[in-house]
This record gives sequence, structure tokens and C-alpha cells, in this order.
Amino acid sequence: MNILVCVSQVPDTTTKVAVSADGKTIEKNGVKFILNPYDEYAIEEGLQLKEKFGGSVTALTVGNDSAKDILRTALAMGADKAVLVSENGTADTFGIASAIADYARTLNPDIVILGRQSIDYDSFAMASMVGELLDIPSISMVSSWSIEGTNITAERDIEGGKEVLEAALPCVISAQKGLNNPRYPKLPDIMKAKSKPIDTTTASVSEARVITKGMELPQTQRRGIILGDGENDISELVRLLHEDAKVI
Repeated sequence: MNILVCVSQVPDTTTKVAVSADGKTIEKNGVKFILNPYDEYAIEEGLQLKEKFGGSVTALTVGNDSAKDILRTALAMGADKAVLVSENGTADTFGIASAIADYARTLNPDIVILGRQSIDYDSFAMASMVGELLDIPSISMVSSWSIEGTNITAERDIEGGKEVLEAALPCVISAQKGLNNPRYPKLPDIMKAKSKPIDTTTASVSEARVITKGMELPQTQRRGIILGDGENDISELVRLLHEDAKVI
């Protein structure tokens, strides 16, 4: 089975985000970048498919040279090949999806696996975009699934319940937390991954569909209001939440 796993580089979840001087991007100095946590489930799922059906796992990311670190993590986990699609940081979600689709056409994978979303932009659109560009089915937020022959039966999370879908290979899926337990790379595999080759290609230029006009941190204005548990206090709390905070 020919398996393509797409991964992304994101700021560490403990990062204290600051806006850079251009007002459109985050300040990257001092920021630690990591493998997107949801993509760990995608890599593990690809490796388990390889162990069950045979074949190879190719890990792919779109970004600059610093993104090679997460590809080496994928190699240390067990991926057979790593590919960096070089991009200068100006592509939007559609541009990234186009770059993935362009490479996928050369690889002709049986299945493309991604994490359900990246934790930085949270666009939650990559799997469906890649599926549309490749003209193959896509199933998002997969929490369990099975393959019989060339058919996939997948269970996905929806609001208030589960949904079971069927599709034929080739297919794109995005992995939900809980789909598996990602393996930890062993030290010898980490050391070996440092010397493994990473193929590099250049992303085709596509016009951005979304342009960031500005970025700012949310304003936090806290008021210390202390209320008791009396009936009037409860009524006042409800009024404040409704009229002032506007959350109910």
C-alpha cells in the first residue's frame, strides 16, 4: 500500500504568542516549533497500515528548511521517506493544499492521511481541500476505521454523536485524537533519522485566496465582581453574563 502522510510544523502549545512588527504574523524569535500534535496520529495510522498491508509510508510537509525537523521525527517513528515541499511562507490554506495535491499526483498514493487540523490556524479545511483537488473522497475527524479490499468504512465524530461513512480507495482521511496511541521513537531511530535523506521539491506558485490584513492579541479586561449565593446574586450573575459579557 502506498501511503502519504502530511504533517505540519506549528508553534509549541506552551508558546506565549506575540505579534510581529508587521502586524500580520506572529513573532517567531524564541518560538519553539514542533510537529502538529494531531499529525502524530496520522503518522501512527500510516505506520499501522504499512505493518498490516505492507507498502511504504511517505511523510510530506510544506514549508521552509526548519520544517525538516518534523520530517526527521516522522522518519524516527518509522516513515520510509520524507519530502519537503519548499515554500516561502506566503501560501494560504489553499496554496498548501495545492502543493500537497501536486506532489500526491506524482506519488499516486492509495491513501492520504492528515491530522484533523493544525493547532495554529485551526482552519480544519486541509483534508477536504486535498480530496477535492485530487478528485477523490475525503473523510474528516476519523475516530475509527477499517479497510476491506479497496473499501473503507470510517466512523467520524459529529456534534452530539457519531457518523459511519463508506468510501473507496484512493481516499483522504484526517485523524482524530483517540484513533490510536502514537509510538515514541527510540533513541537509535532518532539518531538514524538525523542522517537519512530528505527529498526537496518546490511548491508551484498559486494565487492566495485569503490574505491576512492584520493580527492582534485579544484584549483582556477583567472586572473583580464578587457575588454571593443568594437569589438576587444569582439573578445579577445571569444579567451580567447576558447583558455585559454577552455569552448567554
